[in-house]
Amino acid sequence: MLNIVIFGPPGAGKGTQSEKIIDKYNVVHISTGDLFRWHTKNDTPLGLKVKEIMNSGELVSDDITIAMLREEVEKNPQASGFLFDGFPRTVPQAEALDELMKSLGTEIHAVVELDVTEEEVRSRIAKRKELEGRADDADDKLERRIQEYFNKTIHVLPYYKHQNRLSTVNGIGAIENISASIAEVLNKHVS
Repeated sequence: MLNIVIFGPPGAGKGTQSEKIIDKYNVVHISTGDLFRWHTKNDTPLGLKVKEIMNSGELVSDDITIAMLREEVEKNPQASGFLFDGFPRTVPQAEALDELMKSLGTEIHAVVELDVTEEEVRSRIAKRKELEGRADDADDKLERRIQEYFNKTIHVLPYYKHQNRLSTVNGIGAIENISASIAEVLNKHVS
């Protein structure tokens, strides 16, 4: 089993690299954003809680997020591993994810940080905005997401570094070269 967390600011290439990791290692992609959207759209018990919280302007609590992650992992008992994208965003979330994985008899094996400058991120997103017109690339939302990453999420990295699970990969360059660097990291964990 290979369990991976991928980190990087908006526009770092997490989506592109996640697709390549999924294809190469046959892991199940778990995006908290996708999970929230699915649960709220389908009015599941968790989704109804999430809607209520979001409508009140609050952030979804870690226990609800972890419950969604647990459900998703348990839905895929034959998986060769999982790729977590968009979670954890805080040290308490990282600790909760470790506890979840431990309770399932496994662990996070590798944490890959795509290292990209804020300037590069802004340039990539401007191009993506022209081509794709993604709703989350709107200026106000984008600014909030970039600040969230560089002010909060980035502080999770030392947690994983201390555990020798963090590998930083240069996220600037040809997609194939970045993928090869990620594969170099992940191949150390594949038996």
